[in-house]
Amino acid sequence: MRGVPGGVGEGRLPDPAPGLLAATTDERMVRWWWTSRPTAPVMLATGGRAPCAVSLPALAGAKALVALDRMGMRLGPVVATPTRWSLLVAPYTLERLGELLYSKDWVPSSLRFHGEGGYLVLPPSETGAGQVRWERAPSPGAAAPWLPDVEAVLDALVEASTGAPDGGSRLAY
Repeated sequence: MRGVPGGVGEGRLPDPAPGLLAATTDERMVRWWWTSRPTAPVMLATGGRAPCAVSLPALAGAKALVALDRMGMRLGPVVATPTRWSLLVAPYTLERLGELLYSKDWVPSSLRFHGEGGYLVLPPSETGAGQVRWERAPSPGAAAPWLPDVEAVLDALVEASTGAPDGGSRLAY
């Protein structure tokens, strides 16, 4: 499902899904899937004009949110699965991400980036690992959630992860 201009696009895949190729924003098709397959996962195609994300292992994600809150970092919505937490960020290009990563001396190896061509499973879906939930839900009534810039989130995660007393990462899991 491609993000709807000006908002977060949601849609449903049929079960069994013929891969992400079945994704659509066609309202009639989405309505039919919601009605006939209510347990199908809700997916967000990342990139383009839709949100992107930076994800961490679940334990590191929980530690990161505490550290980022202490730093005063303003975050957008956060999606949590039993295995990974994803911080939604404003759309970015792969070129921009490459430049950001190249400029860093060190980046936590546990980070994953969900940009153009990627996707996220959204609540209230269930995956093989368990229930997907909002750790930080989008603001109610907002047509589109506020999203931080990927550079600001990456900088904050690098800062939050360095400087453990033993010289390791404070976001180790």
